[in-house]
Amino acid sequence: MEILTGSSDRSIRLYNPAKSFSASVGSGLVQTYSAHGYEVLDISVTEDNARFASVGGDKQVFLWDVATARTLKRWSGHFGRVNCVGFGGEEGSVVVSGSFDATVRLWDCKSQSTKPIQVFEDSKDSVSSLHVLGHEIVTGSVDGKLRLYDLRMGMVYADTIGYPITSVQQTADGNAVLVSTLDSVIRLMDKSNGRMLQSYKGHTNTDYRIRSSLGLRDSIVVSGSEDGKIYIWDVLEGKMVETMIAHERKVASAVSCCNSRKEWASAGTDGEESFPKFRAVQC
Repeated sequence: MEILTGSSDRSIRLYNPAKSFSASVGSGLVQTYSAHGYEVLDISVTEDNARFASVGGDKQVFLWDVATARTLKRWSGHFGRVNCVGFGGEEGSVVVSGSFDATVRLWDCKSQSTKPIQVFEDSKDSVSSLHVLGHEIVTGSVDGKLRLYDLRMGMVYADTIGYPITSVQQTADGNAVLVSTLDSVIRLMDKSNGRMLQSYKGHTNTDYRIRSSLGLRDSIVVSGSEDGKIYIWDVLEGKMVETMIAHERKVASAVSCCNSRKEWASAGTDGEESFPKFRAVQC
């Protein structure tokens, strides 16, 4: 397993976590990707791990080749920083991006055109997170609404959460969405009727964009916290099953789970330089 990271230093780095715990500087570093002019805010990787997309404060969307570290595409069109990105379509043929400009834009990876193939302008504030599953795009916005775009039916559905949304992730079966918000609550929402199936509390999230993740085949919820800890809950019961110190009382801003290896990685603002440290820990 390898870990791809983006940082406020404008770089993207690929690490081998098996070699990242050496005392030597830069240990575990496999490749560095440089093109962004501002901080990198999100990364998404294709299922075959051959390409990835990155977005950030420079208002652009980049498509990369993992092996060669070359940029394959560079799309412009957003009017504010781009907060989130994901792949959709057949074999990752479409890149979806969400921005501070309150829009969601779809980009065709196979076309030579630099213009988006579709633009959604339903949000009333910054689009903070998105997740693509099949023909559906789920987005979370600072306006406190969870939106579902059904591309097959040409419909959009919205549910009011009531607090700024920092993270969204659909369950593997596509029936529910995990939603993190700035009231220090993570909610599991039913996609069919907008009802809350379960909530997860105990962490702190009132000021920063903190992302949560489903793990172990959607049996647990893992989230960072503004106190630097990682919190883990049982999905069905909503009970906290474990907490651990991961980022020395700094913000643990993101977690990502690898179900095939039963491992997860977390990122946070450790140290004075606010350069993320990444840890892969077996659950």
